[in-house]
Amino acid sequence: MTPTSLSTRDAGWIIFILALGAGFSVASIYYAQPLLPLMGANLHLTVEGMGLVPTLTQAGYALGILFLLPLGDRHDRRRLILVKSALLALLLLLCSLTGQLSSLLVVSLLIGMAATMAQDIVPAAAILAPAGKQGKMVGTVMTGLLLGILLSRTVSGVVGAVFGWRVMYQAAAVSVALIGLVMWRVLPRFAVHSTLSYPQLMASMAHLWQRYPALRRAALAQGALSIAFSAFWSTLAVMLSEHYHMGSAVAGGFGIAGAAGALAAPLAGGLADKFGAGKVTQMGAALVTLSFALMFVLPLLPVHAQLALIALSAIGFDLGLQSSLVAHQNLVYGLEPQARGRLNALLFTVVFIGMSLGSVLGSKLYVLAGWNGVVTLAVITGALALAIRLLENARILAAGTQRIIKKTPLRLRRSGVFLPSQPLTPCDGQTLSRGKPSTSSVANRLPPRR
Repeated sequence: MTPTSLSTRDAGWIIFILALGAGFSVASIYYAQPLLPLMGANLHLTVEGMGLVPTLTQAGYALGILFLLPLGDRHDRRRLILVKSALLALLLLLCSLTGQLSSLLVVSLLIGMAATMAQDIVPAAAILAPAGKQGKMVGTVMTGLLLGILLSRTVSGVVGAVFGWRVMYQAAAVSVALIGLVMWRVLPRFAVHSTLSYPQLMASMAHLWQRYPALRRAALAQGALSIAFSAFWSTLAVMLSEHYHMGSAVAGGFGIAGAAGALAAPLAGGLADKFGAGKVTQMGAALVTLSFALMFVLPLLPVHAQLALIALSAIGFDLGLQSSLVAHQNLVYGLEPQARGRLNALLFTVVFIGMSLGSVLGSKLYVLAGWNGVVTLAVITGALALAIRLLENARILAAGTQRIIKKTPLRLRRSGVFLPSQPLTPCDGQTLSRGKPSTSSVANRLPPRR
């Protein structure tokens, strides 16, 4: 079975399985965060040692995005996904059996690299999608991925508190193994479009970055939105503790609120299919900016209204971020379908850089300027992303106008005749629908033959 033989019904079922696979795999890099106190007490770790666990896991994920995702253009994606799922399940099991810091750190790094299976799944969904459904299908998979990110900490914290941190990793290993078995049963083989060697694949990424301005704009806009996203979530728990005397469990509840916004990703993908990715990215960036700007009024509201507004803003900017990401992926994948793995690697490398910058800048601004400093950063970066998308739209319109002018005969341009970019219809001008022809019509303004 090949991807081209899939019916719409079969593709929908496989996309659902891929969404689960993306969610379970990406969740693996976040399980450790609420478990660090339990791991530290069990393994007698220092605070610095505990902090290295999520750091190395994230570093492994970043390395995997940059150095492993390009393999999807050279090898069968089915094989890559299945190999990574088997390795990830094994590594999660090994993590539950570690007894010292050194082995825990090595396994954490490798877990991050294997968890990039989620990023192999997204281009696979784009390939499997029926004609005209690519945005919707990619949106469905991205919903699974974002839900994995947002809900992983909540699940991990609850399971760890009740059963211990080792049981959480064992349960994660079982879940990844099971979804891997299902994918082994249902995934078709994928055609290989490149014969480049691995060094040539890596070298070609620089050429892709230089060749496609649309890729650079998409990556920079999504990277700016990622700064806002990361700055908020990296400082929310501290802000809630200091200003509202609430614990980390409440911060996890806001994560669930944000997950509600992620559920609308398939809708955003469908809009990208229907109206174009450019419009959806603009709407997404505008929604992110507006959602953060609303938080400037927090000091004017009572406490309960403040918390409600924070939750509403979380839903809004998560929806905007996810919509923009799905549309950007839809746009980028269409640039060169045979290079989707490398294009995805470039896009998410910039996104990951944005996430890292957001964590650093958000923490520093919170110390220097409080919550308003974090919100200001988020509004500025959201507005920057919106400006990038609007400037691209203006550039496209200007280029289209120039092409029309160049194609217009010189004799008509000198006569002052207005030539529309599309044939005139009754909707374009009422003069064509009823009554006498208008003297402003094209026919009446043509110069006489000589």
